[in-house]
Amino acid sequence: MTRVKRSVASRARRRRVLKQASGYRGTRGRLFRAAKEAVMHAGQYAYIHRRTRKRDFRRLWIARISAACRGAGINYSCFMNGLSKAGIELNRKQLAELALFDGAAFTKLTEMAREH
Repeated sequence: MTRVKRSVASRARRRRVLKQASGYRGTRGRLFRAAKEAVMHAGQYAYIHRRTRKRDFRRLWIARISAACRGAGINYSCFMNGLSKAGIELNRKQLAELALFDGAAFTKLTEMAREH
C-alpha cells in the first residue's frame, strides 16, 4: 500500500483557519491552536446572532410604531388590531419607516385603524 502524505492537506487546513482568524488580537490571530478555538467560537456566535438580530429589529420597529401611535392618541395593540380589521397589510418594518419619515401618512393610518 502506498504511503499517505498529509502535509498538503494539513497546511491548507491551517492556512484556512488562520485566514479566518486574521484581524484577531494577539495569539488568536497568529497561532493555529488558539486561532482554531477563536474561529470556532466566532462561528457559533455568528450563528446565534443571525437569529437574535431578527428579534432585535422587530423590537425596535415595535417601539418606534408604539411611540408614534402614542403621539397620535392610540395605543399599539389597538392600532395593529384596527389595521388588520381594515385589511391594511403593512409589516412592522414598513410601519416603522412610515412613522419615522412620513408622519402624515402614518397619521392617516392611525385614523383608518381608529375607524375599524
